[in-house]
Formats: sequence, structure tokens, C-alpha cells
Amino acid sequence: MMLTLSHICKTFYPGTVNEKRVLTDLNLQLASGDFVTIIGSNGAGKSTMFGAICGDFLVDGGSILLDGEDITFQPAHLRARHIGRLFQDPMRGSAPGMTIEENLALAAGGTGPFSRISRKDRDRFRQRLALLGMGLEDRMKQPVGLLSGGQRQALTLLMATMNPPKLLLLDEHTAALDPATAEKVLQLTKEIVREHRITTMMVTHNMQNALELGNRTLMMDGGSIVLDVAGEQRSALTVAELLERFRAGAGKALDNDRILLA
Repeated sequence: MMLTLSHICKTFYPGTVNEKRVLTDLNLQLASGDFVTIIGSNGAGKSTMFGAICGDFLVDGGSILLDGEDITFQPAHLRARHIGRLFQDPMRGSAPGMTIEENLALAAGGTGPFSRISRKDRDRFRQRLALLGMGLEDRMKQPVGLLSGGQRQALTLLMATMNPPKLLLLDEHTAALDPATAEKVLQLTKEIVREHRITTMMVTHNMQNALELGNRTLMMDGGSIVLDVAGEQRSALTVAELLERFRAGAGKALDNDRILLA
């Protein structure tokens, strides 16, 4: 298995009035090449699960294995060598004061903004940028801070997959973009994941995307997975049936004011 979460538990501020249990006996296995979409109400534990995988905090119990290696107590910077991550905010994931090519050089393994960028690397960056269809290949000396949100998110996706990671985590990475740009970034995501066969987890609030993208859909509630569908069972589901399956599994309706049904 590429990723195994076993009995993961996490409570923030235990023993205080602010105590909050965010992950409860969470179990999950992902095979190499899986592309999993994840949906759930606000506070269901989706982003917190990503945080546990990336090492934003140490879990209270359970274990996390990545490609057979126990990373449960591994520092976040070591996990980052094998895990790519995109956030909802397009401003995260890139350095605004550095140029496009300097950001890509860092992502490719450079040591800093003053590292020498070879002609070979520059040609490689230009080829990758051309895939975006945004004209950024002709603006590589431009500071990233001058780009639009969609351009920065597309660039961040290229940076996260410049050296294909073992695991790619996408936390509603198109939610803050306008519909046309979101569709372009989503299409680029599918192409990159397919090209490199990257094991991917994608949190989304778009129910139709949750059923159409990838090969498996998870629904979370209360820090646990309440529904896990794949294969023919998943392909036969409609959005309405998926919502009903969630209600049956969680014992309540999916409550999220940002959910898009189509």
C-alpha cells in the first residue's frame, strides 16, 4: 500500500474548555496510483487528516505508513520530500518576491534564489509552463506576486509535481478560483496525475467532481470515514444517491453551505 492510516486519533487542547476531538479512529488504505476524492461537512476532519499525514502536528494515537515507511513521528520537512500539497488559498505554496523560474528552481531541488539556473533547467521550466496555456513561459523573470490567483495556483501545482511526489494532497485547490480558471487547473491536475501516476487525495466541495474524478470517493464526518465507494458501485451513483448514502452512514444530512451539487 502507498498510504496506510491505522487508528489515527487527535484531540486539540485536551483537558481544557476548548477541547476538540478532530480525528477519531481513522483508518484508510490507498494503493499506488489511487486518485481519491473526499467530501464532508465543515469540520468533518478532511484538512486535519491532511495535516496529520504531512506532519503539521503529531497524532495522539495510531500509525501512518507511506510506501511501507513509518512516518508517524517523522518531522514535516522530511515528509515534504515525498508529499506534495496544495491549499485552497492560491497565495500559499509559492514565494511572491521571487521570479517564476526561481520558484520552479527551488521546487526542482535548487538551494536558493541565487543558485545558478542552467539552460537545460530553464528549457525544462519553459516546457512545463507552456502546458498551462497561460503564457507564463514567456514571463519567467516576472515576480510571482504579480500573477493572478489562478496563475499562482497553476504554478504551485507544477511546483508540487516538478519532482513527482509519492503522494499528492489537494485541499480544495480550485475553490477560490473563478469557474473558468478552476476548470483549467482541474484539467491540468488530471493530466499531471495521469502522466506520472501519482497517488492523489483531493478534498472537494463539488459533488459532481467527487463522483467523476479519480477512482474512489470518501465521505468524512466527525473525524472518521463514513463512506468509501469505488468501482461499479461508485460509477452508478448519482449526486442525490451519494447524499443519501452519506445521511445513512453519518446519521444526518451533509451540512456545508459551500457544497456544489453540479
